[in-house]
Formats: sequence, C-alpha cells, structure tokens
Amino acid sequence: MSIDMPVIDFHTHLGSWGRFGVDGDPDRFVEIMDHAGIDAACINCIFYGDARRANDLVAEFVSRRPDRFIPVAFVTPHYPDEALRELDRAFDHLGMKYLKIYPDYFRKPNDDPAYFPIYEWLNERGLAVMAHATYSFDKPGVTPYDRFTALSERFPNVKWVLAHAGGWGPDKAIEAARDLPNVYLETCGSLAARGAIENSVRTAGADRVLFGTDMALLDARHQIGKIITADIPHDDKRKILGLNAIKLLDLEV
Repeated sequence: MSIDMPVIDFHTHLGSWGRFGVDGDPDRFVEIMDHAGIDAACINCIFYGDARRANDLVAEFVSRRPDRFIPVAFVTPHYPDEALRELDRAFDHLGMKYLKIYPDYFRKPNDDPAYFPIYEWLNERGLAVMAHATYSFDKPGVTPYDRFTALSERFPNVKWVLAHAGGWGPDKAIEAARDLPNVYLETCGSLAARGAIENSVRTAGADRVLFGTDMALLDARHQIGKIITADIPHDDKRKILGLNAIKLLDLEV
C-alpha cells in the first residue's frame, strides 16, 4: 500500500544489540528504516544508570542524522536529586521530545511515588512519557486501567504512552486508552495476536494508537507489517503510522 504521509516510529533504542548488524551505527539504522519505509524514528537510551551519559549519547546519535531521528529523554528515580536537573537539560538544551522510563531496572512500577516528582515536572509542561503498562513485580490484582486512571487523575496534563499495549493487549490497557483522554497505545512487540491492531482501533479508536518497532530489538519490517496489513481503514493507518505522533509531539515534518 502507499503511505501518503510521513511514517514515524515512536519506539526505538540506541545501543549495541548485535541484532541486524546495527551495533549503534546510525547509518545502518537508517538503512533498515529505509527498507521498512520509516521516515523518522524516536530514539532513546535506557541502558545506563547515568542518565546524563545516556541522553548525551542520544543527542550525539541524532546529530549525525537529524533528518531521520527524534531524540527521547531518559531519567531514573534511582537518583532523585539528579533526575529533575537532567530533565531540564534534556528538554531545554538537548531538544528531547518525550520521556522514556524503565521501571524494570528500578524494580518498582511506574505508579510508585518515587516517580511522582518526575511526573510533576512533565505535568507542568504537558509532556508525554512512555513505559510498560504492567510489570512482573506488580501487586496481585493491579490492572493497567486502575493504574492509569489514578495517574491520570493525579497528573492530568501528562500524556501516558503504554509501550507494546496496542499490538497484543492487555484488554484493560486498551480500555484505559478508550476511557482516559491522555492515554495512548504503542504497537510494537514480539507477541502479535491475530486481530490485535483491529481490536485496539475498534476499542480505543485510531487516534489513540502509535506505531513503534522496538528497533534494534525487533525487526522493523515485521512491526510495520502489522499495521499495513491490518483490516482497518486507510485513514486509520495514516493516523497510527505517523499523524498521531506528529500531533502528540508537535513535530515539524
């Protein structure tokens, strides 16, 4: 099919993964994007406890191909005194467009109070943050619906992007995107149930779904194929593949 608008990959990682021969090389990254039909990729680095180092690596990577990469910030509540200063630097000086957090390293979920100062900073600016919807260390009975209802009520100006939740479920995450005006679903994942994209669009609406690949962990061609071959209207595919990201991040493309 012909995609008559920019394709924005909302979810990629900088790092030497040894997969697809990327190894932290922006030119190789762009070559793979070209094969998959991706115009620009939002890229983060979550692999260092030193968030300043991680964000500097992203900024350097983006500077080599600013036409193809969109910088994404990272901070961790491991170092609360540093996190807010690094947010100031990442967004005000490095031009980051949204925040990626990774509670798997912190071993506490993203609704733990340790994250609240970070969310307060984002809330004041109306910015987006992406994280997983659920964790292996969640308390029994916790659902994404309850989690993001509470977070949305406390931080109503934050845009919550649920990584992977648009490409396979879980249903409670999709229902959260349906009912909460600032919750979005991102599509990448190694799990791909038949009809998952259709279910996300049918339940939450195409305006709430963002295309992502998880490069360099996953093959970008497989991930975009889920959207292109989905049984949804062409205009919905255009929203998912780029228009929603452009609007959410206020991108100039």
